[in-house]
Amino acid sequence: MKYGFVLPSGDARTAAEIARAAEQAGWDGFFVWEPVWGIDAWVCLTAAAMVTERIRLGTMITPLSRMRPWKLASETATLDNFSHGRVILSVGLGAVDTGFAAFGEVTDRKNRAELLDEGLDILTGLWRGQPFSYTGRHYQVRPTEFMPPPPPVQQPCIPIWVVGAWNRPKSMARVLRYDGILPNIMTPEGDHRPLTTDDVRDIKAFVDANRTEPGPFDIVVEGETPGSEPHKAGDQVRAWAEAGATWWIEAMWGSPENPSDPAAVRRRVEQGPPPT
Repeated sequence: MKYGFVLPSGDARTAAEIARAAEQAGWDGFFVWEPVWGIDAWVCLTAAAMVTERIRLGTMITPLSRMRPWKLASETATLDNFSHGRVILSVGLGAVDTGFAAFGEVTDRKNRAELLDEGLDILTGLWRGQPFSYTGRHYQVRPTEFMPPPPPVQQPCIPIWVVGAWNRPKSMARVLRYDGILPNIMTPEGDHRPLTTDDVRDIKAFVDANRTEPGPFDIVVEGETPGSEPHKAGDQVRAWAEAGATWWIEAMWGSPENPSDPAAVRRRVEQGPPPT
């Protein structure tokens, strides 16, 4: 089990400070969220990369359906080179209630799923280098020789974690093409319910039986643990690890009305990850 911490709020300077504290406290990953409009995730992660050496750096999550995939390919490859291969990219459809409609972004779920799939095709294709071309419903890309950037340090590509609706065939087919899942549990009626360790076991069995892509695969779960009670925190995450989860993301999200206290966030980071 590896341990990450997602910054609930804060500017690039805060991101750098918390990332450095997280690395010193023994966390394996530092993550930021990517808003429709707000503090830029990739500026924050670059600031974090400048003051750290080991910790992995990523988003939680990037709503690729509303982004230019070639711009994201540039940002991720640039940061992967700058950080000597420490980037993780988490992608999903995104939550439409975070400002999609206010800025004219696509809100229809089917169209967002198509944009996500085409975006992933283009992203990974551009990472592989030129010549690259693509013809889809939403995007058309032609090869270009105009100042192509270097590929990511991580080969064959930067690890991609995908939000996956368990057990929806189309969503899980997408997950199997990449490097990890952020499980989203759906009832037959289309409602969401909390993730359980039994779900993780079922997902692991499904991935083991059906994934044909080479390389490791991560099952990523998130929640909050009591940093002041390390044995209790260890017991909490151990159950997930035994079920097959490979990453625990400490997520002190709070709420828009009740945001997490910055002092409490720093204190939890400095307490370190749950003991293994």
